[in-house]
Order: sequence, then structure tokens, then C-alpha cells
Amino acid sequence: MNQQAMMRLKKMQKQMMEAQEQLEATVFTGTAGGGMVTVEVKGSHEVVSVKIDPEALESKEDIEMIEDTLVAALNDANKKIDEASSKALGGFGGGLGGLF
Repeated sequence: MNQQAMMRLKKMQKQMMEAQEQLEATVFTGTAGGGMVTVEVKGSHEVVSVKIDPEALESKEDIEMIEDTLVAALNDANKKIDEASSKALGGFGGGLGGLF
């Protein structure tokens, strides 16, 4: 590998690391049940907060519904993380072909 290609590779690696760090620090919001449950999850998949609308807790029978809605909200947030990750990091894969 020549010197110029090595420099481009290092620059691209730095850009990828910066994009990954930014993605991991970003907080994504997932919702389900028409806003009954809202979760905030960092791009690193760390759950930051869970909010449950008090109106959703009318009786103990609602607990199973809330649990299912919570799972759906977390899945929604994780889907948003995956989409942002693909968008932020997806462009780097094609750049390797011109280095060699």
C-alpha cells in the first residue's frame, strides 16, 4: 500500500470513529401505544429513561399491556438507532475500493 492510500485510510478511520462516537452519544426516542410508553435510548443501546403515561395504569390487569408496549417502544428506539447507524456509517464501506 502506498503512502497516499495509507493516509486516506487513516483519515477515513478517524471519520468513522468520530461518527460512531457521535452516534453512541445521541439519544433516540421510541414510543408505542399512541404515546402510552416513551423510552429514551442512547446510540450505544443504553436505556436512559422510561416514561409511562399514568392514564395507562387504570388497573392491575393493564400491567401485561404496559409490558408489551414497553417492549415495542424499546424496539422502536433500537430501530431508529440501526437506521441512524446505517446512514452515518454506511458510506464508509464503499470508500475502501479506491485505496488499493
